[in-house]
Amino acid sequence: MSVIDKAIKVKGSGAYLLNGSEISDTAGVSKEEALQGTIAYGILKSHNKSDNMDDLNIRFDCLTSHDITYVGIIQTLRASGIEKFPVPYVLTNCHNSLCAVGGTINEDDHVFGLSAAKRYGGIYVPPHQAVIHQYAREMLAGCGRMILGSDSHTRYGALGTMAMGEGGGELVKQLLSQTYDIRRPEVVAIYLKGEPIKGVGPQDVALALIGKLFDAGTVKNKVMEFVGPGVAGLSVDFRIGVDVMTTETTCLSSVWVTDEKTEEWLDIHGRKDAYKRLAPADTAYYDEIVEVDLGEIRPMIAMPFHPSNAYAIDEVNANLSDILHDVEERAKVSFGDRVKVDLTKKVHGGKLLVDQGIIAGCAGGGFENLCAAADILDGADIGSDEFTMSVYPASMPVYAELIKNGAMTRFVDAGVVVKTCFCGPCFGAGDTPANNAFSIRHSTRNFPNREGSKVQNGQISSVALMDARSIAATAANKGYLTGADKIDTKIGEYKYFFDKAIYEKRVFDSKGEADKTQEVVLGPNIKDWPSMVPLTENLLLRVVSEIHDPVTTTDELIPSGETSSYRSNPLGLAEFTLSRKDPEYVGRAKAVRAYEEAREEGSTALDKLMDASADLKKAWAQIGAQYKDATWDNTGIGSTIFAVKPGDGSAREQAASCQKVLGGWANIANEYATKRYRSNLINWGMIPFIIPAGELPFANLDYIFLPDIRKAIEDKTSDIKAYAVTDGGLREFGLTIGDLTDHEREIILDGCLINFNRKNR
Repeated sequence: MSVIDKAIKVKGSGAYLLNGSEISDTAGVSKEEALQGTIAYGILKSHNKSDNMDDLNIRFDCLTSHDITYVGIIQTLRASGIEKFPVPYVLTNCHNSLCAVGGTINEDDHVFGLSAAKRYGGIYVPPHQAVIHQYAREMLAGCGRMILGSDSHTRYGALGTMAMGEGGGELVKQLLSQTYDIRRPEVVAIYLKGEPIKGVGPQDVALALIGKLFDAGTVKNKVMEFVGPGVAGLSVDFRIGVDVMTTETTCLSSVWVTDEKTEEWLDIHGRKDAYKRLAPADTAYYDEIVEVDLGEIRPMIAMPFHPSNAYAIDEVNANLSDILHDVEERAKVSFGDRVKVDLTKKVHGGKLLVDQGIIAGCAGGGFENLCAAADILDGADIGSDEFTMSVYPASMPVYAELIKNGAMTRFVDAGVVVKTCFCGPCFGAGDTPANNAFSIRHSTRNFPNREGSKVQNGQISSVALMDARSIAATAANKGYLTGADKIDTKIGEYKYFFDKAIYEKRVFDSKGEADKTQEVVLGPNIKDWPSMVPLTENLLLRVVSEIHDPVTTTDELIPSGETSSYRSNPLGLAEFTLSRKDPEYVGRAKAVRAYEEAREEGSTALDKLMDASADLKKAWAQIGAQYKDATWDNTGIGSTIFAVKPGDGSAREQAASCQKVLGGWANIANEYATKRYRSNLINWGMIPFIIPAGELPFANLDYIFLPDIRKAIEDKTSDIKAYAVTDGGLREFGLTIGDLTDHEREIILDGCLINFNRKNR
């Protein structure tokens, strides 16, 4: 039995939790009443603006964005007539911090952000001061609060805050005093017992959970609620390290019980008033129970190319040939024959030799993680060969304390490079490995392409996820893969002292006051969103990409890394859409967009294009033979992609908006990997169609005709009649849409959230 299966048991059904410690199939109260006993239910109820706890209209306490997302959000708000941020809105600058690509455009975004914070009453955190989530933990999170962020790892549950990562459109709604509308999510108890053994850190627990829960979909779009006697034995930093990775299970949010350790942590950060005791009621019902025996977890590694591809490090070292071969086979699914992943050459004398170690960002760059790694490396020498190591503290207050307690000196003495508070290694904008190199990282993700490699240029590197402790142990062993449980080193306990003056000197805080005399400063790359038309009566879609990978990540839909520099320019960024997955997509989508632009211009322009496009002319003739009322006045032309399960990963709305500005009007999928990607599609006026697995009555470059699609959306029809346009005529098949709120239907009908807001302004 694997370590994961020993450590984690999924009950497979709901159950009661009695007095916070006993799991039972029966209780003295009804399930309906006991459902209200979870921590999550209480927090949701206090933030719900509807009178119905089944259909929630949530208002968040505060919002967070970083410099990949805030320009697009604020540009959308400006188009909607915003005058003032109604709730605290923090703009951090931890992604495009290096200002190394594209001339001035990254720093132009930062100037834009500061001017917008002044104009509309926000908070601006300059580059290199803190990564987004560490600042939110230190300065915003509190017990019973809710925070919405435009980054998928918006997770502050260990501090009693239910936080969610969504696309920019959902933040726009909050900033326009609208609500976050969802069905009440199910709540899953993550019942912790036992205590971790020496050498096991938070990333090890997190990877074991992801390995168990991701593929099974156990917590997809649900709330993970951490309870049980094992919580008390974990420091708050340890809890935070587990919590931030819950995003990779595809859960909606997370929350933990709080205790005196939570109170002490908040007190250290000068915010003791943000503490209150959170615990489930004496009788609480959970929709699923996941039992985690912390004592059974061992140092873990998530092999490329997903955090769920998790093993104990001992299991990898004992089965190197088989596991490395499996990774190489997985690579073929994503990359085909464009590159060759060759990891077997990393085996030297029966041991796996790693090229690079990184500890960084919201997952790895915390105080305790870096103190532990520094202790393991005390007196060590990482060597002068190929292996390199870098650390990135999560905030300047953490950085300062590591200098004071000597941890930084221990890193430097061992040969480790210490860098600034920057998310770069997490998304491919810092420490990109060499071609066919193998990197181990305490960061959040190891998706294909994410670390900066470019498959279309024949470049590929492989990233595995590990805990800071085992990365340090591997570094002390000159790059040979080693679990921290194999290192006989005493890890100290260090008191943390938070210096709020570091932020007071550099962070701009408007205190909620908007300065209407302040002009928003627009650099030459910062562009407005292009105009978008409402949904037409009928729709003609052309399939311009067909992806059959089991999961398609947002990093494959719109690459991260240096392309992030162009995220303030919708059309400029769109040039990179699917570039590392389907390089022909952009050209095909543009061709379809040209048809729609000509249609909007008038029949004469479209006739000219149709004369040059035999396939469109033929498709339109087939449609006209059966649907006499279909005209170019009532039939829009757009592109669509098919993917089995798109949208795993980042909350970035650009994964959808880039398709939209290229003429996209829909996605077709067997399922959507996350709620946030589906919401992004809707907010950009794209219809999230579902087709049953195994049924694909169309192929790439085929046309699909959707008669009366606008009426179907208006009438709340879920089952949609569609036709594949063939040489023999129209072949009917079915699509579904799934649940849409009334608000979401209006957005799709209006063509996008911007149009909806303009109409209702």
